[in-house]
Amino acid sequence: MPRKPNYGFERRERDRLKAEKKAEREKLKTERREAGRAANAPEAAEGGADAAAVASVNGAEPDADAER
Repeated sequence: MPRKPNYGFERRERDRLKAEKKAEREKLKTERREAGRAANAPEAAEGGADAAAVASVNGAEPDADAER
């Protein structure tokens, strides 16, 4: 004899598993984003002519003090 279906439990279980997967993906995205920011931060913080070049590429005017 087949078992009686418990639709409510099955639905909650599917939703719980979906939520776990989504949370894991969001966690990985956040970690990758932070790692990318950490990798790019030292380059932008160096200053000097590199900062002026980055500023001109981004459309901003470089500071006069940065070129000295």
